[in-house]
Amino acid sequence: MSRVTRTNSVSLRWEPRVVAVCAALLAAACGAAVFVVGTGDFPIPALDVVRVLLGQGDQATDFIVTTLRLPRAVVGLLAGLALGLSGAIFQSISRNPLGSPDLIGFTTGSASGALLQILVFGGGTVAIATSSVAGAVGTALVVYLVAYKGGGVHGMRLVLIGVGAAAMLESLNAYLITRAELRDAYEAAFWLTGSLNGRGWEQAVPLAVAMAVLVPMALLYGRQLGMGELGDEAARALGVPVQRSRVMLVIAGVGLVAAATAAAGPVPFVALAAPQLARRLTRRTGPHLMSAGLMGAALLVFSDLISLRLPVALPVGVVTGVLGGLYLVWLLSMRDRKGMP
Repeated sequence: MSRVTRTNSVSLRWEPRVVAVCAALLAAACGAAVFVVGTGDFPIPALDVVRVLLGQGDQATDFIVTTLRLPRAVVGLLAGLALGLSGAIFQSISRNPLGSPDLIGFTTGSASGALLQILVFGGGTVAIATSSVAGAVGTALVVYLVAYKGGGVHGMRLVLIGVGAAAMLESLNAYLITRAELRDAYEAAFWLTGSLNGRGWEQAVPLAVAMAVLVPMALLYGRQLGMGELGDEAARALGVPVQRSRVMLVIAGVGLVAAATAAAGPVPFVALAAPQLARRLTRRTGPHLMSAGLMGAALLVFSDLISLRLPVALPVGVVTGVLGGLYLVWLLSMRDRKGMP
Protein backbone atom coordinates (compact mmCIF):
# COMPACT_ATOMS: atom_id res chain seq x y z
CA MET A 1 0.00 0.00 0.00
CA SER A 2 1.39 3.41 -0.96
CA ARG A 3 0.40 6.91 0.03
CA VAL A 4 0.69 10.19 -1.85
CA THR A 5 1.45 13.49 -0.14
CA ARG A 6 0.77 16.65 -2.17
CA THR A 7 1.82 20.24 -1.69
CA ASN A 8 1.20 23.17 -4.02
CA SER A 9 3.94 22.09 -6.46
CA VAL A 10 5.22 18.67 -5.36
CA SER A 11 3.61 15.23 -5.27
CA LEU A 12 5.46 12.67 -3.14
CA ARG A 13 4.59 8.97 -3.26
CA TRP A 14 5.71 6.88 -0.30
CA GLU A 15 5.02 3.42 1.08
CA PRO A 16 4.74 3.02 4.86
CA ARG A 17 6.03 -0.56 4.87
CA VAL A 18 9.09 0.34 2.77
CA VAL A 19 9.86 3.31 5.02
CA ALA A 20 9.55 1.12 8.13
CA VAL A 21 11.83 -1.57 6.64
CA CYS A 22 14.45 1.01 5.64
CA ALA A 23 14.36 2.56 9.11
CA ALA A 24 14.73 -0.85 10.76
CA LEU A 25 17.63 -1.84 8.47
CA LEU A 26 19.40 1.47 9.11
CA ALA A 27 19.01 1.05 12.87
CA ALA A 28 20.23 -2.57 12.70
CA ALA A 29 23.27 -1.65 10.58
CA CYS A 30 24.27 1.25 12.83
CA GLY A 31 23.70 -0.84 15.97
CA ALA A 32 25.90 -3.64 14.62
CA ALA A 33 28.56 -1.06 13.70
CA VAL A 34 28.62 0.16 17.31
CA PHE A 35 29.29 -3.40 18.51
CA VAL A 36 31.98 -3.83 15.83
CA VAL A 37 33.75 -0.73 17.16
CA GLY A 38 33.50 -2.07 20.70
CA THR A 39 34.96 -5.48 19.84
CA GLY A 40 38.67 -6.19 20.08
CA ASP A 41 41.55 -6.94 22.43
CA PHE A 42 40.34 -4.01 24.53
CA PRO A 43 36.54 -4.42 24.69
CA ILE A 44 34.50 -1.23 24.94
CA PRO A 45 30.83 -1.29 26.04
CA ALA A 46 28.35 -0.08 23.45
CA LEU A 47 27.26 2.88 25.61
CA ASP A 48 30.87 4.04 25.91
CA VAL A 49 31.25 3.83 22.12
CA VAL A 50 28.17 6.00 21.70
CA ARG A 51 29.52 8.50 24.23
CA VAL A 52 32.77 8.77 22.30
CA LEU A 53 30.88 9.30 19.04
CA LEU A 54 28.95 12.09 20.77
CA GLY A 55 32.22 13.68 21.92
CA GLN A 56 31.91 12.72 25.58
CA GLY A 57 34.56 9.98 25.95
CA ASP A 58 37.98 10.04 27.62
CA GLN A 59 41.15 10.51 25.58
CA ALA A 60 42.28 6.85 25.54
CA THR A 61 38.89 5.48 24.55
CA ASP A 62 38.48 8.24 21.97
CA PHE A 63 41.77 7.22 20.31
CA ILE A 64 40.81 3.54 20.16
CA VAL A 65 37.34 4.26 18.79
CA THR A 66 37.89 7.09 16.31
CA THR A 67 41.39 6.28 15.08
CA LEU A 68 41.70 2.50 15.27
CA ARG A 69 38.23 0.96 14.96
CA LEU A 70 35.70 3.44 13.56
CA PRO A 71 37.18 3.43 10.01
CA ARG A 72 36.59 -0.34 9.81
CA ALA A 73 32.91 0.10 10.68
CA VAL A 74 32.52 3.03 8.27
CA VAL A 75 34.07 1.05 5.41
CA GLY A 76 31.79 -1.89 6.25
CA LEU A 77 28.66 0.29 6.20
CA LEU A 78 29.56 2.13 3.00
CA ALA A 79 30.84 -0.93 1.13
CA GLY A 80 27.73 -2.91 2.07
CA LEU A 81 25.51 -0.03 0.94
CA ALA A 82 27.39 0.16 -2.37
CA LEU A 83 27.18 -3.59 -2.99
CA GLY A 84 23.46 -3.72 -2.18
CA LEU A 85 22.70 -0.83 -4.52
CA SER A 86 24.85 -2.27 -7.29
CA GLY A 87 23.25 -5.70 -6.96
CA ALA A 88 19.75 -4.20 -7.18
CA ILE A 89 20.69 -2.21 -10.28
CA PHE A 90 22.11 -5.12 -12.23
CA GLN A 91 19.43 -7.60 -11.17
CA SER A 92 16.79 -5.16 -12.38
CA ILE A 93 18.58 -4.35 -15.65
CA SER A 94 19.12 -8.04 -16.43
CA ARG A 95 15.67 -9.00 -15.06
CA ASN A 96 17.44 -11.92 -13.43
CA PRO A 97 18.02 -12.53 -9.69
CA LEU A 98 21.45 -13.95 -10.57
CA GLY A 99 22.45 -10.81 -12.46
CA SER A 100 24.72 -9.56 -9.69
CA PRO A 101 28.17 -8.00 -10.20
CA ASP A 102 29.64 -11.05 -8.41
CA LEU A 103 28.51 -13.31 -11.24
CA ILE A 104 28.71 -11.12 -14.34
CA GLY A 105 32.40 -10.33 -14.07
CA PHE A 106 32.60 -6.80 -12.69
CA THR A 107 33.81 -7.81 -9.22
CA THR A 108 36.21 -10.32 -10.78
CA GLY A 109 37.56 -7.63 -13.09
CA SER A 110 38.13 -5.38 -10.12
CA ALA A 111 40.03 -8.20 -8.41
CA SER A 112 42.12 -8.76 -11.54
CA GLY A 113 43.18 -5.13 -11.59
CA ALA A 114 44.22 -5.29 -7.95
CA LEU A 115 46.09 -8.57 -8.43
CA LEU A 116 48.09 -7.16 -11.33
CA GLN A 117 49.18 -4.32 -9.07
CA ILE A 118 49.98 -6.60 -6.13
CA LEU A 119 51.78 -9.36 -8.03
CA VAL A 120 53.24 -7.71 -11.13
CA PHE A 121 53.81 -4.02 -10.45
CA GLY A 122 54.22 -4.14 -6.66
CA GLY A 123 52.20 -1.01 -5.98
CA GLY A 124 51.05 0.34 -2.64
CA THR A 125 47.58 0.85 -1.19
CA VAL A 126 46.61 3.75 -3.46
CA ALA A 127 47.87 1.97 -6.57
CA ILE A 128 45.99 -1.22 -5.67
CA ALA A 129 42.76 0.71 -5.14
CA THR A 130 43.21 2.59 -8.43
CA SER A 131 43.92 -0.60 -10.35
CA SER A 132 40.91 -2.27 -8.74
CA VAL A 133 38.62 0.50 -9.96
CA ALA A 134 40.24 0.46 -13.41
CA GLY A 135 39.76 -3.33 -13.63
CA ALA A 136 36.05 -3.09 -12.86
CA VAL A 137 35.48 -0.21 -15.28
CA GLY A 138 37.48 -1.89 -18.05
CA THR A 139 35.63 -5.18 -17.62
CA ALA A 140 32.26 -3.45 -17.62
CA LEU A 141 33.16 -1.50 -20.77
CA VAL A 142 34.20 -4.65 -22.64
CA VAL A 143 31.15 -6.64 -21.48
CA TYR A 144 28.81 -3.79 -22.40
CA LEU A 145 30.32 -3.30 -25.85
CA VAL A 146 30.23 -7.03 -26.64
CA ALA A 147 26.65 -7.29 -25.32
CA TYR A 148 25.53 -4.27 -27.39
CA LYS A 149 23.39 -5.41 -30.30
CA GLY A 150 20.49 -4.02 -32.27
CA GLY A 151 20.74 -0.54 -30.81
CA GLY A 152 20.84 -1.60 -27.17
CA VAL A 153 21.84 -4.08 -24.51
CA HIS A 154 19.41 -6.78 -23.42
CA GLY A 155 19.51 -8.22 -19.92
CA MET A 156 20.02 -11.92 -20.65
CA ARG A 157 22.76 -11.17 -23.19
CA LEU A 158 24.53 -8.99 -20.61
CA VAL A 159 24.39 -11.77 -18.02
CA LEU A 160 25.66 -14.51 -20.35
CA ILE A 161 28.55 -12.44 -21.66
CA GLY A 162 29.36 -11.28 -18.14
CA VAL A 163 29.48 -14.86 -16.86
CA GLY A 164 31.88 -15.77 -19.66
CA ALA A 165 34.07 -12.75 -18.87
CA ALA A 166 34.09 -13.71 -15.19
CA ALA A 167 35.26 -17.24 -16.03
CA MET A 168 38.15 -15.93 -18.14
CA LEU A 169 39.17 -13.42 -15.48
CA GLU A 170 39.05 -16.09 -12.78
CA SER A 171 41.49 -18.12 -14.85
CA LEU A 172 43.76 -15.08 -15.17
CA ASN A 173 43.63 -14.51 -11.41
CA ALA A 174 44.50 -18.14 -10.69
CA TYR A 175 47.42 -17.98 -13.14
CA LEU A 176 48.78 -14.80 -11.55
CA ILE A 177 48.70 -16.38 -8.09
CA THR A 178 50.38 -19.60 -9.19
CA ARG A 179 53.21 -17.65 -10.85
CA ALA A 180 53.80 -15.33 -7.88
CA GLU A 181 56.30 -15.57 -5.05
CA LEU A 182 54.94 -17.24 -1.93
CA ARG A 183 54.67 -14.05 0.13
CA ASP A 184 52.98 -12.13 -2.70
CA ALA A 185 50.65 -15.04 -3.42
CA TYR A 186 49.59 -15.14 0.25
CA GLU A 187 48.88 -11.40 0.23
CA ALA A 188 46.87 -11.72 -2.99
CA ALA A 189 44.88 -14.72 -1.76
CA PHE A 190 44.04 -12.88 1.47
CA TRP A 191 42.91 -9.81 -0.47
CA LEU A 192 40.70 -11.97 -2.70
CA THR A 193 38.70 -13.25 0.30
CA GLY A 194 37.45 -9.75 1.09
CA SER A 195 38.42 -8.29 4.44
CA LEU A 196 37.89 -5.24 6.66
CA ASN A 197 40.98 -5.93 8.77
CA GLY A 198 43.34 -2.98 9.00
CA ARG A 199 41.02 -0.58 7.22
CA GLY A 200 41.69 3.04 8.06
CA TRP A 201 40.52 6.48 7.07
CA GLU A 202 42.69 6.24 3.94
CA GLN A 203 40.14 3.70 2.66
CA ALA A 204 37.03 5.18 4.27
CA VAL A 205 37.38 8.75 2.99
CA PRO A 206 37.78 7.94 -0.76
CA LEU A 207 34.92 5.47 -0.49
CA ALA A 208 32.71 8.12 1.13
CA VAL A 209 33.57 10.63 -1.61
CA ALA A 210 32.71 8.09 -4.32
CA MET A 211 29.43 7.26 -2.59
CA ALA A 212 28.51 10.94 -2.35
CA VAL A 213 28.64 11.11 -6.16
CA LEU A 214 27.34 7.66 -7.15
CA VAL A 215 24.45 7.12 -4.71
CA PRO A 216 22.44 10.21 -5.81
CA MET A 217 23.11 9.25 -9.44
CA ALA A 218 21.84 5.71 -8.84
CA LEU A 219 18.74 6.90 -6.97
CA LEU A 220 17.95 9.52 -9.62
CA TYR A 221 17.95 7.06 -12.53
CA GLY A 222 16.75 4.18 -10.35
CA ARG A 223 13.24 5.61 -10.37
CA GLN A 224 12.93 4.29 -13.93
CA LEU A 225 14.00 0.72 -13.12
CA GLY A 226 10.48 -0.46 -12.35
CA MET A 227 9.19 0.63 -15.76
CA GLY A 228 12.26 -0.89 -17.40
CA GLU A 229 11.35 -4.30 -15.97
CA LEU A 230 8.12 -4.17 -18.00
CA GLY A 231 10.22 -4.53 -21.15
CA ASP A 232 11.92 -2.05 -23.46
CA GLU A 233 8.91 -1.51 -25.70
CA ALA A 234 6.54 -0.88 -22.80
CA ALA A 235 9.04 1.45 -21.13
CA ARG A 236 9.50 3.47 -24.33
CA ALA A 237 5.73 3.73 -24.67
CA LEU A 238 5.64 5.26 -21.19
CA GLY A 239 8.24 7.83 -22.22
CA VAL A 240 11.30 6.29 -20.53
CA PRO A 241 14.62 6.84 -22.39
CA VAL A 242 15.58 3.18 -21.98
CA GLN A 243 19.11 3.05 -23.35
CA ARG A 244 20.26 6.34 -21.83
CA SER A 245 18.89 5.35 -18.43
CA ARG A 246 20.49 1.91 -18.73
CA VAL A 247 23.89 3.39 -19.58
CA MET A 248 23.76 5.78 -16.61
CA LEU A 249 22.68 3.00 -14.26
CA VAL A 250 25.45 0.72 -15.50
CA ILE A 251 27.98 3.51 -14.87
CA ALA A 252 26.61 4.04 -11.35
CA GLY A 253 26.46 0.31 -10.61
CA VAL A 254 29.99 -0.36 -11.84
CA GLY A 255 31.32 2.65 -9.94
CA LEU A 256 29.68 1.43 -6.73
CA VAL A 257 31.02 -2.10 -6.94
CA ALA A 258 34.47 -0.81 -7.96
CA ALA A 259 34.63 1.59 -5.02
CA ALA A 260 33.47 -1.10 -2.58
CA THR A 261 35.96 -3.65 -3.92
CA ALA A 262 38.81 -1.17 -3.83
CA ALA A 263 38.09 -0.47 -0.15
CA ALA A 264 37.19 -3.94 1.18
CA GLY A 265 38.22 -6.45 -1.48
CA PRO A 266 35.81 -8.65 -3.46
CA VAL A 267 33.32 -9.47 -0.69
CA PRO A 268 31.04 -12.21 -2.09
CA PHE A 269 27.27 -12.68 -2.06
CA VAL A 270 26.25 -9.33 -0.52
CA ALA A 271 25.32 -7.85 -3.90
CA LEU A 272 23.51 -11.07 -4.80
CA ALA A 273 21.47 -11.61 -1.64
CA ALA A 274 20.73 -8.08 -0.39
CA PRO A 275 18.24 -7.03 -3.12
CA GLN A 276 16.30 -10.30 -2.84
CA LEU A 277 16.10 -10.15 0.95
CA ALA A 278 15.05 -6.50 0.82
CA ARG A 279 12.34 -7.29 -1.72
CA ARG A 280 10.97 -10.03 0.54
CA LEU A 281 10.83 -7.66 3.52
CA THR A 282 9.26 -4.75 1.64
CA ARG A 283 6.97 -7.05 -0.41
CA ARG A 284 7.46 -4.86 -3.46
CA THR A 285 7.16 -6.37 -6.91
CA GLY A 286 9.68 -3.95 -8.38
CA PRO A 287 13.16 -2.86 -7.28
CA HIS A 288 13.77 -0.47 -4.40
CA LEU A 289 17.37 0.67 -4.34
CA MET A 290 17.54 2.23 -0.89
CA SER A 291 16.14 -0.81 0.93
CA ALA A 292 18.56 -3.05 -1.03
CA GLY A 293 21.48 -0.78 -0.14
CA LEU A 294 20.59 -0.69 3.55
CA MET A 295 20.18 -4.47 3.55
CA GLY A 296 23.66 -4.75 2.05
CA ALA A 297 25.09 -2.50 4.77
CA ALA A 298 23.39 -4.53 7.51
CA LEU A 299 24.54 -7.84 6.01
CA LEU A 300 28.17 -6.78 5.71
CA VAL A 301 28.42 -5.21 9.17
CA PHE A 302 26.67 -8.14 10.87
CA SER A 303 28.99 -10.53 9.02
CA ASP A 304 31.97 -8.50 10.21
CA LEU A 305 30.67 -8.66 13.79
CA ILE A 306 30.34 -12.45 13.50
CA SER A 307 33.89 -12.70 12.15
CA LEU A 308 35.19 -10.69 15.13
CA ARG A 309 33.30 -12.75 17.69
CA LEU A 310 34.39 -16.17 16.38
CA PRO A 311 37.10 -18.05 18.32
CA VAL A 312 39.28 -17.97 15.19
CA ALA A 313 39.56 -14.67 13.34
CA LEU A 314 38.21 -14.89 9.79
CA PRO A 315 38.01 -12.35 6.96
CA VAL A 316 34.52 -11.01 6.52
CA GLY A 317 34.40 -12.45 2.98
CA VAL A 318 34.51 -15.97 4.41
CA VAL A 319 31.47 -15.25 6.61
CA THR A 320 29.47 -13.64 3.78
CA GLY A 321 30.38 -16.60 1.56
CA VAL A 322 29.02 -19.09 4.09
CA LEU A 323 25.86 -17.05 4.72
CA GLY A 324 25.38 -16.51 0.99
CA GLY A 325 25.74 -20.23 0.29
CA LEU A 326 23.15 -21.04 2.96
CA TYR A 327 20.84 -18.41 1.48
CA LEU A 328 21.13 -19.92 -2.01
CA VAL A 329 20.40 -23.41 -0.66
CA TRP A 330 17.34 -22.09 1.17
CA LEU A 331 16.17 -20.15 -1.89
CA LEU A 332 16.48 -23.18 -4.16
CA SER A 333 14.63 -25.37 -1.66
CA MET A 334 11.81 -22.84 -1.48
CA ARG A 335 11.55 -22.75 -5.28
CA ASP A 336 11.41 -26.56 -5.39
CA ARG A 337 8.59 -26.63 -2.82
CA LYS A 338 6.61 -24.17 -4.90
CA GLY A 339 7.26 -26.20 -8.06
CA MET A 340 9.18 -23.39 -9.75
CA PRO A 341 11.83 -24.18 -12.40
